[in-house]
Amino acid sequence: MNTQMYKQNVNNNHVVFQTLGTVSGKQIGVVTLNVEKALNSLNLEMVQAMIQQLKAWQLDDDIALVMLDGAGEKGFCAGGDVRAIYDASMNNVGELTQEAVDFFKHEYQLDYLLHSFCKPVMVWGDGIVMGGGLGLMAGASHRVVTERSRIAMPEVSIGLYPDVGGSYFLNRMPGKTGLFLGLTAYNMNAADAKYVGIGNHYLNSDDKEPMLDHMATLPWSSDANVNHDLLTQELVQLEQNVMITISDSQLATEQAMISDLMAGSLSDIVERVSTADFTDSWLARPMETFLSGSPISWHLIFRQATLGTDLSLTEVFTLELGLSVNCCSVGDFSEGVRALLIDKDRQPNWRYQSVTDVPQALIDKMFASPWEENDHPLKVF
Repeated sequence: MNTQMYKQNVNNNHVVFQTLGTVSGKQIGVVTLNVEKALNSLNLEMVQAMIQQLKAWQLDDDIALVMLDGAGEKGFCAGGDVRAIYDASMNNVGELTQEAVDFFKHEYQLDYLLHSFCKPVMVWGDGIVMGGGLGLMAGASHRVVTERSRIAMPEVSIGLYPDVGGSYFLNRMPGKTGLFLGLTAYNMNAADAKYVGIGNHYLNSDDKEPMLDHMATLPWSSDANVNHDLLTQELVQLEQNVMITISDSQLATEQAMISDLMAGSLSDIVERVSTADFTDSWLARPMETFLSGSPISWHLIFRQATLGTDLSLTEVFTLELGLSVNCCSVGDFSEGVRALLIDKDRQPNWRYQSVTDVPQALIDKMFASPWEENDHPLKVF
């Protein structure tokens, strides 16, 4: 791959920007998340650097399209690096912290920029794609999954909820699939991702370099619509040799079972799952994750699923920013992060122990914005 350095982040190379030259004279901007040991988890500095570079590329007529990738072979992005938010929350218990506001605000600005980007954006979703990584992927016009893709929204395990637009894309999935994914943190494979619309192209993991080499020979232009179609044609052509079928998706083949499991009230669902035996089922791990998750998160995820598809992306992001920071100040976020990522004892002491213990007033409070409308951090994206 004939690349030249375009710009490099000063933060220990945690995100690297390059350009790939093409015979057309146009360039492909390549963003590489470069924290391999942390599965390319996002921190605030990485997010800010990406916003700055993507805005520059959006205005640069030499850039025909953008590709987002992750360093190493384990994954594209495992989510957000939440240590700074955790530390701030522990030092300011029950209070809204600037660290939480800053991280989530910039993360939502980045995701919105990707959703509204005027040029094609391709995400190479190889390996682990979770949480904030899925937020990046959902914003791309071309979302490539591979045989190694493992995609999930595991926030129920840390006292959060599927954020970064989950209220938008989960509610557009077939049947009760979005609710199921939010409550269980089920790990989707490539076929699952295509079934629910998260992925729209499938290639093998070792197709990346040949794909980029061939893309360098294509007649890219200054017309974003033409470039969008050209990239689509290229990926469709490449995936002819590696097509997957609906039978490869557990979510598709078990849709009726998922609908039955997720039927009724939240209490109905918890009771149903608690009394069933999934020991020898494909549901064993998802249901164990569900039942060990935060009861507050259960309520947030269930209400999130009732929002439907009427909210615009802007409205969704505006709502979710308030909900996310509220999770850090009055929810189970700090305890979830402690148990899973800090002490790693995997023994969270949730504020409430059952679905019926959680006060409805608390859930109402968490869905309410902590800011007046004119003071909302996302009033101007």
